[in-house]
Amino acid sequence: MPDNPQALYGQAFALSGQQLIALEGRDAAAFAHSQFMNEVKALADGHWQWNGWLTPKGRVIALFALLRLSEQRIWLLVPDADAAALAESLKRFVFRSKVAIGLREDLVIEGRFAAPASARDAAIGGDEASGLELDLSSAESPRSVRIHAGPAAAENPAAVALWAQADLRHGLPRLPASQAEQWTPQQLSLDRLRAFSVKKGCYPGQEIVARTHFLGKAKRGLALFESPAAIAAGADVRGEAAVLGTVAASASHDATHLALAVLPLERNETATSIDGHAVVETPLLDGLAR
Repeated sequence: MPDNPQALYGQAFALSGQQLIALEGRDAAAFAHSQFMNEVKALADGHWQWNGWLTPKGRVIALFALLRLSEQRIWLLVPDADAAALAESLKRFVFRSKVAIGLREDLVIEGRFAAPASARDAAIGGDEASGLELDLSSAESPRSVRIHAGPAAAENPAAVALWAQADLRHGLPRLPASQAEQWTPQQLSLDRLRAFSVKKGCYPGQEIVARTHFLGKAKRGLALFESPAAIAAGADVRGEAAVLGTVAASASHDATHLALAVLPLERNETATSIDGHAVVETPLLDGLAR
């Protein structure tokens, strides 16, 4: 991949902006299953998945990695959304469920451009005493996340920017606040990450997601572009004659600028520019599905 971070290989750095929400109590897994768009009940203890929370209209509020430590302990690793606000919003739906929801600000979240020591695919490595590890590796990009009690890894903005670009290259949208509640899971091509279910029981937005799937009405999905200049989320993607779609997420590092945009799955025109800059469409990489 361009800008391959060989110089950073093996170095731990703080994943700035990523936060952890804990759901703990007798009904933690049941609550998560009823609220989130992926199968939590079927997820084995000690494993993780991509997941998210939707509006009743099926729009993505937030995306996250869901860690099932046990039926009574669920952690959400939130890369972009305001985790404190997200936790407060979730609390409004607890009702009689036996679950406590709060931030784990006592723990450190760090990344490495290196294969994990013990985690493999969806199996979480390590333990809470020594630190938990997630495998985010693909054939093109070995990566791992570690969550532990500290000390904190060094800040490295360049590494964080490369991390975000790796996410985008694999089709993981890093949604800024302006893009929350704008897109359905299908429009964000989250089937590539196995991040939602169309067969599980009711959850907010489930009717829209299932109807779109079973009626075959998914008409838009993600496309990845490289640009010579930084791109803002929300920018129009243009063809020769018309606007084709909208940028949902972007990431820049040095002279490399990437954008994930929602475009028609079938289109007659080739996307040519974003914000007046000529762009080149590049294939999404596989490997982050869990």
